[in-house]
Amino acid sequence: MLVTVGRIGRAHGIKGEVGLIVQTDEPDRRFADGATLVTDSKPARTLTVESSRWHSGRLLVKFVEAADRTAAENLRNLVLRADVPEDERPEDPDEYYDRELIGLAVRTTDGEQAGEVIDVVHLPSQDLLEIRRPGGSAVLVPLVEELVPEISLDEGYVLVADRPGLLDPEGAEVAPTDPGAS
Repeated sequence: MLVTVGRIGRAHGIKGEVGLIVQTDEPDRRFADGATLVTDSKPARTLTVESSRWHSGRLLVKFVEAADRTAAENLRNLVLRADVPEDERPEDPDEYYDRELIGLAVRTTDGEQAGEVIDVVHLPSQDLLEIRRPGGSAVLVPLVEELVPEISLDEGYVLVADRPGLLDPEGAEVAPTDPGAS
C-alpha cells in the first residue's frame, strides 16, 4: 500500500540534495539509505535515497536519480510515497497510520454513536480527525489525548470526549459579548 511520506522542497547546494516537507512520524525509517519511494508525477517515478541528513531542523535527502542541482530542482513539489505492507505498524505503540484510523466508528465517552473517521488531516501544529456525523455533515476533531482518549483498532472505534461545539458546531456555546469593547 502506498503511503504519503513527504513532499520535495527546494534544492540545497550543488550536489543534488533537496529539502523535504516530512509527512511521516518515521522519517529516519522512510528516508533511510537505499529506500525507494514513488512520486505522484505522471507517469510515476521511482526515486532511491542515496543519503539523508538533518540540517538546521529540516531533512535533506540526496536521491540517486538527481546527480546535481538542476536535476534536484526538477523534483520540486513532487509528493513522495512509500510502499508499506498492510500489516506493518508504527514502532511507537501510541502512533497510528492514517489508513488504520479511516473507517473507524466514533463513539463519545457518554456511549453515543457519533459517526465515522473519514480522513486524517495533518497540520503543522497538530493532526485532526475528520469525522462524518450521522446525517452526513463533517467535523474536525484535534487528535489529542484530551479529546481522543482511546483508540481501539481491535474493536474498531475511536472514543471522543465531546465538548460543546466539538461534534455539533450548532450547539457551540457562544461567549458573551462585552458591550464596552470595540
